[in-house]
Amino acid sequence: MEFRFIHFYPDLMSLYGSYANTAVLKRYLERLGNSVSLETVRPGEEADLSGADFLFMGAGTERAARAAMEDFARFGGAVKAAAEAGTAMLFAGTAMELLGASVTEADGTSYAGIGLAGFSAVHGEKRMAEDVYGHTDLFPEAVVGFMNKCGAVTGVETPLLTSVEFGIGNEGPGTPEGFHWKNVFASELTGPILVKNPKLLETVAAALYARRGEPLPEERAADSWAVQGYAVTEEQLRRRFGR
Repeated sequence: MEFRFIHFYPDLMSLYGSYANTAVLKRYLERLGNSVSLETVRPGEEADLSGADFLFMGAGTERAARAAMEDFARFGGAVKAAAEAGTAMLFAGTAMELLGASVTEADGTSYAGIGLAGFSAVHGEKRMAEDVYGHTDLFPEAVVGFMNKCGAVTGVETPLLTSVEFGIGNEGPGTPEGFHWKNVFASELTGPILVKNPKLLETVAAALYARRGEPLPEERAADSWAVQGYAVTEEQLRRRFGR
């Protein structure tokens, strides 16, 4: 199969090696015998989202996220239509906040998101940085990552991580984290999240296949480095928090 990826603002929203989310998903699909084209969209550039198989935006500073939103607003209708139609997409880090209703900055000023969901983000002066260990309803394995943010996201009805055993979630320590609806995956966990979590990578790839009416091939080679890296991280986090 041929898959078409669209990566929004790779220069502006590029903290924590976010680009690796698209790189690892592209490599995963290619190892299954597919071809993948990757289109980048920078502020002011045009993009046709129709027919895209995967949309991605990575993490940026709070200032970069606001600048991204000034341009991303023109794609809001197309992104929501793609989400409704089942297109797979990942919004990582501060990009997740742009899917909601609004973002209020530390100085009290606010701006609108695209309104794909009704949640809102409110920033504060204090940053929160901590490892995170939680679980999703999508598979039994734990999800691991690192959180570095300066606010809270409230009003998420369908979180990606339905439980956070240790670390910071949407509304603070121990609260659910991220957002998931249909084939929209969003999380403020960095890592990058698909690199750190092979099972989540597999789940996103399965969403792309399912939209084409096919299951993931039963015969697929695992990335031993990723699997071993995940196992070490998961074990060390459990030990650190006494589990």
